[in-house]
Amino acid sequence: MNMAINEQHISDLDKLLTSQRQAYQSQPYADTATRIQWLKKLKQALLSHQAEITEALSQDYGHRSADDTMLSDIMPVINNINYSIKNLKRWMKPSRRHAGLMLAPASVKVHYQPLGVVGIIVPWNFPVMLSLGPLTTALAAGNRAMLKMSEFTPATNAAVRRMLASVFPEEQVAIVEGEADIAAAFSALPFDHLLFTGSTVVGRHVMRAAADNLTPVTLELGGKSPVIIAPDIPMSDAVERMIYGKCLNAGQICVAPDYVLCPNDRIDEFVAAYQQKFMSMYGEVANNPDYGNVVNDRQYQRLLELLDDATAKGATVHSASGEAVNPDSRKLATQVLTGVTQDMRLMQEEIFGPLLPVIGYQNLEQAISFINERPRPLALYLMSFDSATQQTVLNQTHSGGVCINETVFHVAADDAPFGGIGPSGMGHYHGKEGFLQFSHARTVLARGKLNTGKLVHPPYGNWLQRMLVNFFVR
Repeated sequence: MNMAINEQHISDLDKLLTSQRQAYQSQPYADTATRIQWLKKLKQALLSHQAEITEALSQDYGHRSADDTMLSDIMPVINNINYSIKNLKRWMKPSRRHAGLMLAPASVKVHYQPLGVVGIIVPWNFPVMLSLGPLTTALAAGNRAMLKMSEFTPATNAAVRRMLASVFPEEQVAIVEGEADIAAAFSALPFDHLLFTGSTVVGRHVMRAAADNLTPVTLELGGKSPVIIAPDIPMSDAVERMIYGKCLNAGQICVAPDYVLCPNDRIDEFVAAYQQKFMSMYGEVANNPDYGNVVNDRQYQRLLELLDDATAKGATVHSASGEAVNPDSRKLATQVLTGVTQDMRLMQEEIFGPLLPVIGYQNLEQAISFINERPRPLALYLMSFDSATQQTVLNQTHSGGVCINETVFHVAADDAPFGGIGPSGMGHYHGKEGFLQFSHARTVLARGKLNTGKLVHPPYGNWLQRMLVNFFVR
């Protein structure tokens, strides 16, 4: 019975893609005014439904701070829409290029053409920003879009579905839900582009599925994003600059600080400063509405297993709030771990939650080597006021993005690309780079009545051709 239902769902996906593709063919190049109208509709719908969406997110999590949702889901999307509306006319304008003497007289321009139908696979940690953010860019580029929402956020999915249905027909923007089999079928559809946000492990499966159709992909993955605390910075400043990125959404962020590299002689100072700052922000988290839950029992048990594995192998745990871990609750203050070794699971897997290993180092070169010996992270964070240290780290490391004396906020920079490198992802979105990612850069060469191209037609070897060759090949 379930197999029949799933086969029906998969057939429905094919029909939905066909209807969107047909709708796109009926309007293959929406003009600037039309696209801006789409974006304005999306903005108004989000503003009208924000209370419903905020409540739905908290329902899915068991508890999620309304302020966290506003700051990390609602506001970034509104800002992105406003930014896209402001810049869209300039982005859409064909780019004039030089034809060069060999092709003269001719004009060469690059036109930015919509791709068609874009598939967007959405994770559970920020299901509003990571669905409507890419959707904003897809619409700005003139595309239709199908969004596969996470099965772990059913209430939010329903709220987003109602919100989008209030302003867009399904042949323009559609929501898809379902378990892993539907996700696999979705990623195997012959989209014109596919964007996936999620784990590196699942990202590999998505890329394999897309490869059968030669579907281009943008992969926004994760990895272990490090924080380097340099010797020069006061510890209170370092902790103040990095702690919010670890506590927002209880650390369930692809760019959350995953581990800290700290000078050996300052580790105790770091732990004390982190605990002090955490208490001033949240105090005890058990009944604090400002601090969110781990999303579900499965993720909470995974985090407890990482914690148990680390302690069994010799790590020391320092609760940021002083509260003991409650196995029956999904609220967990940051657990700072010292005495960490590389055979512990939390140093081999992306943590994606409120566990924070601290690794000691002797000098900056050792810290940089530690990072470079591992897969390139989605984000790298440096806490240092010394310009030479900043330049050294920038020159000698690779990562998707960097924050200096801050964490996670680079994701909110609308006028800059966001993306990973290697195991942390490929491709970019946000800003103009996002518009370009969801567009086809189509070169258009045009000649007038004068046909100079015939000068190189056969038969070869005349005096003019020899002169041309001698002029250009030198």
